Amino acid sequence: MNVLAKAADLEADAPAGAFVQEVTSVQHYTDRLFRFRMTRPASFRFRSGEFVMIGLMIDGKPLYRAYSIASPSWDEELEFFSIKVPDGPLTQHLQKIQPGDAVLMKKKPTGTLVNDALIPGKRVYMFSTGTGIAPFASLIRDPDTYEKFDQVILTHTCREVAELKYGLDLVEETRNDPLIGEYAREKLVHYTSVTREDYPFKGRITDLIENGKLFTDLGVPPLDPAIDRGMICGSMEMLRDTKALLEKAGLTEGANNKPAEFVVERAFVG
Repeated sequence: MNVLAKAADLEADAPAGAFVQEVTSVQHYTDRLFRFRMTRPASFRFRSGEFVMIGLMIDGKPLYRAYSIASPSWDEELEFFSIKVPDGPLTQHLQKIQPGDAVLMKKKPTGTLVNDALIPGKRVYMFSTGTGIAPFASLIRDPDTYEKFDQVILTHTCREVAELKYGLDLVEETRNDPLIGEYAREKLVHYTSVTREDYPFKGRITDLIENGKLFTDLGVPPLDPAIDRGMICGSMEMLRDTKALLEKAGLTEGANNKPAEFVVERAFVG
């Protein structure tokens, strides 16, 4: 069954409340991970770190899933970082997209992983596993992040070393970016760990927080609610356990309507 269509062909039959956008590039990292970029509607506005519903027409009906926007709010295109699920209702088809293909996108972005949901602090931790790095890919490319914090620590934990590639490329590109490279070189710290292969930093991020190795490796004090802020995005288990550790350290969960010391994203892809 071929569910992929060219953007120009689908434009006339766009579902209500959705944009039809054209894929501009696709990059596959492993047999489980890929990223793609697509055109951005001129009227589409979002805050760095938010997610949006994107999808495809499948059996004549639109099927959507929540995806964090990996590009910053100033970017002329939209970027997404996705898992590949062999029998996933959406991703089994989405992983086959090519430049020129159409992707549907709902018109309203939302989400809690935004700078506005945190009260001012000195240091912000962005805790991510797997494709949970996507909203932070947006935030570390936003000048506002560096204006709010003296230090930006992006942690990315994956099962295998190859799965870190997107984040490693992203950080290198960010540090060399003409707009924000100067801020990123000065303030951005990238901490990577893996759980299933030998690597200089090995283990779940929750274990590295709990045993203090994360802070020793970074050369910073343990979590302090007076100066440290946190953002969490990953699997359900990782969200639950990391949230508990931050609360144990005295940090309070916030939201868009009530900023506090840390925020959690609970939108998922399947």
